[in-house]
Amino acid sequence: MELREDLKSIVPFLPFIVRSSTLIYWPPKALESLKSLSLGPDISRVDSGEILFDAIVDLRDSLGLSSEPMAPHAAEGYSLFFDELMSRMESMAWFSEVVPKLAALLLRLPMLLEAQYLDSDKKFGVAKAGLRLMEQQEAGIVFLSQELVAALLACALLCLFPTRGRAWKHLPTINFDQLFGAFHPYCQESQEHKIKCLIHYFERICLCMPIGFVSFERKVFPFKQSEHGVLYPEEAFWSNSTIPMCSFEAFTSGFIEDQQNEALEVDFANEYLGGGALHMGCVQEEIRFMINPELIVGMLFMVSMRKNEAIEIIGSERFSSYMGYGSSFSYAGDYVDSKQLDPMGRRKTRIVALDALVFPGKQQYGVDGLVRELNKAYCGFLDHLKYESSMKKLQGASFCKSHLNMDDDSSAIRSDLFASDDTSSQVGDTLISSSAGVPREDKFKLVGHTGSFSCIENIGIATGNWGCGAFGGDPEIKSILQWLAASQALRPFIHYYTFGVTTLRRLEEVTQWIISHGWTVGDLWSILLEYCAKRLNNQTSMGFFSWLLPECNADLDNVNQMSQ
Repeated sequence: MELREDLKSIVPFLPFIVRSSTLIYWPPKALESLKSLSLGPDISRVDSGEILFDAIVDLRDSLGLSSEPMAPHAAEGYSLFFDELMSRMESMAWFSEVVPKLAALLLRLPMLLEAQYLDSDKKFGVAKAGLRLMEQQEAGIVFLSQELVAALLACALLCLFPTRGRAWKHLPTINFDQLFGAFHPYCQESQEHKIKCLIHYFERICLCMPIGFVSFERKVFPFKQSEHGVLYPEEAFWSNSTIPMCSFEAFTSGFIEDQQNEALEVDFANEYLGGGALHMGCVQEEIRFMINPELIVGMLFMVSMRKNEAIEIIGSERFSSYMGYGSSFSYAGDYVDSKQLDPMGRRKTRIVALDALVFPGKQQYGVDGLVRELNKAYCGFLDHLKYESSMKKLQGASFCKSHLNMDDDSSAIRSDLFASDDTSSQVGDTLISSSAGVPREDKFKLVGHTGSFSCIENIGIATGNWGCGAFGGDPEIKSILQWLAASQALRPFIHYYTFGVTTLRRLEEVTQWIISHGWTVGDLWSILLEYCAKRLNNQTSMGFFSWLLPECNADLDNVNQMSQ
């Protein structure tokens, strides 16, 4: 029997023997090693980090991976963490209780995978929802149970995934040898605490296995006309948009992951999902992957992103609390995630990975750079699955063109769009409404392809200084671009966390001024282009906010002088 196409794509990167379209097996020697490990240290003799690494090497040999080198110092890293940094009591519990349960979980992994391929398409009503390689320019979604995610992460902990061909396929690191290897030579505390987060995750799932699901979606704006999706927007699209700006609220304290609203939370991502999570990185994306370890599984099959792509992950559970950032990051104990589950069994945590321009310099003020960043955010913020469903519902209508814009009654329409519909069924991060929820023809003026056409949940955007730290972006410009994208995607609000960046001290004031004047996406985009042209031509050195509202800048200076 020929292999399923989806399974065939991921087989080279899995440690199994595949004997038919869906039948998956551990090689005999690996099976015996895992059985021994599952019986505990009295049988396996694995009772220390040093011996655990020896067992990892033996397992890799049984899988034919001995020719694929592991990270230098990985052995020392495993030994240092489990034999020196763990207390004796913690180490005994890990090797007597957690490691055997992880081995038992790995023994069930072939069965979990088979069930996933057999059930996913039918269960979730989405074609090709099984685990597969998610190639560039391939829009689609993968649904995994949290138990399957846990088993795949156990594979990563024991470094059982083949690495040959991953770089050629533009896939990020997935085995944990790099994580432990980077820990030993430098002994950075942040690296130790990253590992503590992951170890805590494994301890938690061995105490009580979660029963929900996690979905991983690659979103794509095609460069060429296609039957599926929204064509990659050009500059004129943004200039012509009459979509009103959505609600905006700035927060000078707090963190994106702690917000309690129904929102799509932005991951300030690397083009390779996860960035340095399994290396030495420890900033926004890497921290999120440590406290929500289920995100790491996307690194197994998600190929790096192009400029017209984003990755949305729904359902990942948070397991750890933390303090600090970068070199001061530290694990701060257990975290009980209270987010509710959606009708598809996914926790209502929605994360979208967006990779920004790296060290853009003046490029970020040019039209190409601005359009690239704006389209990247728009791609991530738009609910593509719902957009396609809405397009299909409207195929026969005379007003079904490629872009949607609103008339003067836009505020009322926006309320209609964000109303819930009891006749809806869940797909993606929104509700696909029945024909009763499709907006009326007389409410819309159509001039292209935009956002969604039917009712969606009240799910906004939670974000911050995307691409503005190590990547070197302009915080004022990036905040405005994300607001434009959220508005065009018909999101009801954007909650922006400034993380104390001083250049954003007037962000709330500026955004409220723009809203009070009734600007549309096209209006704000045109003003932004005007400013950036002057910035490029050295006609101004002011930030966008001061250039836009110079009187506000003067007022602020007066206030500062009086306070001094």
